[in-house]
Amino acid sequence: MKVAIVVSEWNSDITFALRDGAVQTLLQHGMQGKDIIVRYVPGSFELTYGAQVMAEHIHADAVICLGCVIRGETPHFDYICQAVATGITEVSVRYRLPVIFGVLTTLSKEQALERSGGRHGNKGVEAAVTAIKMAAFKHEFLNI
Repeated sequence: MKVAIVVSEWNSDITFALRDGAVQTLLQHGMQGKDIIVRYVPGSFELTYGAQVMAEHIHADAVICLGCVIRGETPHFDYICQAVATGITEVSVRYRLPVIFGVLTTLSKEQALERSGGRHGNKGVEAAVTAIKMAAFKHEFLNI
């Protein structure tokens, strides 16, 4: 299996922890390091394009998108979250490929830290497990 991971550099203290959790989980489930391709984009909005490029060029069994959007005082949060969710879904459908939404959408930095290795675990780990399960789901139907 080959998995591509696209990581937002915005809020890197959080997103890099998500990345580390995802990579470690994939390795623990028997993947080889050479089959885990990690690339970076500036922010969560760019995850959709990053996922599309990975789907076109890497030929992975799944793509994991990792980002973090923290609510501020303007509606920017709502626009970014909606665009990223829609974009990731569109890439998944267009390429018939599991594209995993590993984007934290929190009300505060504290909530994001709690979900990137804190008391609520690491959502990067969950994204990696989801990628493994969805890739297996897809392969099950390819073998029928």
